[in-house]
Amino acid sequence: MKRRWLLLLVPLLAVGLDRLFPPDLSRLDHLGTEVVDRDGRTVALLPAKGGVWRFEARADDVAPVLIETLVATEDRHFWHHPGVNPLALLRASWQDLRAGRIVSGGSTITMQAARLLEPRPRTVVSKVVEVFRALQLEARFSKREIIGIWLTLAPYGGNLEGVRAGSLAWFGVGPGHLDAAQAAALVAIPRRPEALRPDRHAARLRVLRDRILQADGGEVPTQRQKLPRHAALAVSALARAPRVVTTLDLPLQIAMERLVAERPAGSPAMALVVADLQGAIRAVTTSGGSLDLTMAVRSPGSALKPFVYALAFQDGVVAPDSRVDDVPRRFGHYAPENFDRGFAGAVTAREALQRSLNLPAVALLERVGPARFAAVLREAGVRLRMAPGAAASLPLALGGAGLTLREAAGLYAGLAGDGSAMALHLVSEGGVRRDFLGPRAAGMTAEVLTQPFPDGGRSGVAWKTGTSWGGRDAWALGFDRSHVVGVWVGRADGTPVPGATGRSLALPMLARVFDVLPEAPREVPRVVRARVASGRLSDGLRLLFPPPGAVLSADGPVTLRAMGGQRPLTFLVDGAPLPADPARREAAWRPEGPGFYRVVILDAEGVAVEAAVRVTAR
Repeated sequence: MKRRWLLLLVPLLAVGLDRLFPPDLSRLDHLGTEVVDRDGRTVALLPAKGGVWRFEARADDVAPVLIETLVATEDRHFWHHPGVNPLALLRASWQDLRAGRIVSGGSTITMQAARLLEPRPRTVVSKVVEVFRALQLEARFSKREIIGIWLTLAPYGGNLEGVRAGSLAWFGVGPGHLDAAQAAALVAIPRRPEALRPDRHAARLRVLRDRILQADGGEVPTQRQKLPRHAALAVSALARAPRVVTTLDLPLQIAMERLVAERPAGSPAMALVVADLQGAIRAVTTSGGSLDLTMAVRSPGSALKPFVYALAFQDGVVAPDSRVDDVPRRFGHYAPENFDRGFAGAVTAREALQRSLNLPAVALLERVGPARFAAVLREAGVRLRMAPGAAASLPLALGGAGLTLREAAGLYAGLAGDGSAMALHLVSEGGVRRDFLGPRAAGMTAEVLTQPFPDGGRSGVAWKTGTSWGGRDAWALGFDRSHVVGVWVGRADGTPVPGATGRSLALPMLARVFDVLPEAPREVPRVVRARVASGRLSDGLRLLFPPPGAVLSADGPVTLRAMGGQRPLTFLVDGAPLPADPARREAAWRPEGPGFYRVVILDAEGVAVEAAVRVTAR
């Protein structure tokens, strides 16, 4: 009877003690942050509180040779015992009694994990506590999870803890890419982390490493390497967690950082962001201080002009080839001038935007409406920052409000796509897509902005520059069919840079970035330009209806008719093909609404004719 009660009392006592004295797992909660790119590559490490480099490491995260070496060296029965190896403990106790001090721990990996969770002086009492804690850990965690505790907390000298920090600091590789010699060294160092630090006691470490390896593993490192810290300012602002997955592309991030670092000493500060057309940031970097200047509110100068033109195109106020006047004019008390203080006279809207003429942009904004312009950008998720109490007014066309480089790049991504924008983001592929322009207006604007770089470079890139008053901010923004890029150059404190312009300071970097980016896939252009062979229409291809300059009504379908040309013919409106019978030379088109449209007919030999037409309301 007494034996039966004793058998019942022991487990009850164990459960009671476990609940009264649970293991302290708090050190596992005090971790640094590993920031990884979209493919899981380490972009940056941010230390835990107190400056300790301690990061989560699971058994699945490290090279198998590390776990094999750890188990073979420290606890070859690890996978089979309940947390304590009685024979090893008895052997260690006998050795300790003979020596009169602790000379052999007999600790299992589970007991080592318990000691790492709750560091204590190495005494007999501490050993008893470690035995109890080891049994508790075995009851709570799987064997691989216990290995993970060891991998996360093992000391590697100084403020380095865990194999992730140890492998990167001493070998410059992540724990998933260790070789046998490196794994042996990382098993050895935690035995005496200060006495075996590679940068101070390389010879000692090599001896123990080779004993574990049972071979000559070559030289050991003698210098601590810098831990990864790419996109430092941007990732520092992210919410902390043991592991943060970003949208960054590490090789591209490194390439962009090198481009910025190659600039001459004494150059003004630079901010650069590269994103895809869904708003996911692929690279972001800032030079010249401790502020993330991609998030600084600055005056965009002429960088907002394309959106004034896009709204004018959308409203049917002008088309790219419409004539506009660049002549002296006053708008009430406002009398803008061009950068060179001259005037171009009569030009097309295309030329006015490409040359960034001020008077036509202000005149168009007057017709579009400054308040509506600001409201449309607000619909895109961009709040223009104006002086306290100020209302939207005509100077908005020339940079009379502030926004960030990331916001500007998000707007340009809308021009590259279907007229909808998504705020640039670092930690999620998703987001709210906001419609702020029609696809046709976005396409027309993108076509106007697509032009060669002044000093050569990749073709097929649409771009625009901007310069704020006094040369405080120099901008260049551009996009192709895959990426949008924003570049800002200036001084972090906002003081002027003499002679600075977006064209001279920011545009060359924009061109270099696109030379580095992979080429965008080729697609049918939004607006097909006419191509006429030998100065005449091939095979008599003609557009019968509508004629160039026609004014059509939006009250019903329009039949587009052609004559001649090699069939089948392709009918396009603003680059979008229309359904058509390949045997016929006509197609039906229903205009979306009032505005300017470009009608193109393309024959089987690739020869095209086109006409710009205007559709009016009923």
